[in-house]
Amino acid sequence: MTRYPKAGKGGEWKVKELQVIPADWKGDTISDGGGLSGEIRINANGSISIRFKYAFRWNGKVAWHQCGTFPSSGIASIRSERDWARQKVAEGINPTDEKKASRIKEQATNKAIIAEAERKATENLTVADLFDEWLTDGVARQDGNAELRRSFSKNVLPAIGKTALRDLTEKDLIAVLRVLRARGLNRAVVILNNDMGQMLRWAEKRKPWRGLMIDGNPSELVEVEKLLDHDYQEQRNRVLSADEIRELHNIFERMERDYAALPAGQRYSGVRPLERKAQLALWICLSTLCRIGELLKGEWQHVDLDKGTWLLPAENTKGQRGKRQDHHVFFSTFALRRFKELHTLTGDTPYLFPATNNEGHVDLKSISKRVGDRQEKFKNRSKPLSGRRHDNTLVLNNGTKGEWTPHDLRRTGATMMQELGITLEIIDRCQNHLLGGSKVRRHYLHHDYANEKRDAWRLLGERLEMLTNPNADDVVPIKRV
Repeated sequence: MTRYPKAGKGGEWKVKELQVIPADWKGDTISDGGGLSGEIRINANGSISIRFKYAFRWNGKVAWHQCGTFPSSGIASIRSERDWARQKVAEGINPTDEKKASRIKEQATNKAIIAEAERKATENLTVADLFDEWLTDGVARQDGNAELRRSFSKNVLPAIGKTALRDLTEKDLIAVLRVLRARGLNRAVVILNNDMGQMLRWAEKRKPWRGLMIDGNPSELVEVEKLLDHDYQEQRNRVLSADEIRELHNIFERMERDYAALPAGQRYSGVRPLERKAQLALWICLSTLCRIGELLKGEWQHVDLDKGTWLLPAENTKGQRGKRQDHHVFFSTFALRRFKELHTLTGDTPYLFPATNNEGHVDLKSISKRVGDRQEKFKNRSKPLSGRRHDNTLVLNNGTKGEWTPHDLRRTGATMMQELGITLEIIDRCQNHLLGGSKVRRHYLHHDYANEKRDAWRLLGERLEMLTNPNADDVVPIKRV
């Protein structure tokens, strides 16, 4: 049914009339004159709305142009839309097509604006933006990328993090590396150069990053060897001599003895010995050939003191993903004695070396830092680090052979095994090295060499017993396997 205002057919509805239209008019049409009519609808909440449209002839047929819905649009606005449509028809233009074209044009304009904004945003992506995405999607280190995050946050991002990737040059990278070089950190220079290169090579293969590297990968132009000391060696070859092992043992004993002899009031300011747990960690590294990080992640559930064995699960060992393997260590008497003493100190916790809050293990660099802090003469620090020891109490042989690290003990133990006549293959197995050879050989040959490894560790332990025994002669005969 078509309904008309009080003014009659051809008249216009007043706002108050529209507001009191009853619900039982649902589906009826109201005529507002001038070709404008509205369909009455009942909304889900019971309210009334009126959808207005303008009728006009186009190509010999009646066509409709939507003018708006009352009351979300005011009736004056709806009539204004009708007037605009009527004018377009008079000009020979279909108003609906005009609206559609205008809408499409507006959408195209908006898309162009958005695309331009995105282009500009992409053009201005920074080194920090790249690092964030690379850290999330491009790299997965064994430590959960913790060291990468620490290294870049300290050395890279403060210097070039805000630099647009499209503006990054090899000079920027070299400037970052030179800061480390000025501190004498050759190894850190090499590592950071490799890490920055890995990040940029990843970016070079992926959008939008590769589009910003139109001049190529700047890391490929960095000649890192020219930034290093002329006598720098990429791989450390420090091996402690028998005299140095004996000296280290004597240093530990003397420091413990001297500290214990101090009056109670002087101990706070006295030279504290290296914590006993740290001492045990060093002797265990030397006598088992384990990596310091593997030891510090170790759990008591994997140690059998009765059988004298220690299982290093594959996930705790070093190596490429998918190629790591479980490692079984058989204790010598020397190593077992250290493990038993360690058990009296930390055996009530899950970890061999628990964190101070007993939540997880200690930081994997904690022992290395303590050893390094007590060889201050080899450090090039601008100022002492707060809350840490700074002395030269662990310098061996007057420093003539340079600094030593916990990892050097692993190399030292392996070298001692070699001196004892143990074959290189067994030494490799004691170090849990992934052995070479054909895949076919590795597939079919599964002897675990447990007895051979047990003998190798036993001989190493006997040699260490002699070196750390104050009653041992200076010259100790070498046993051969």
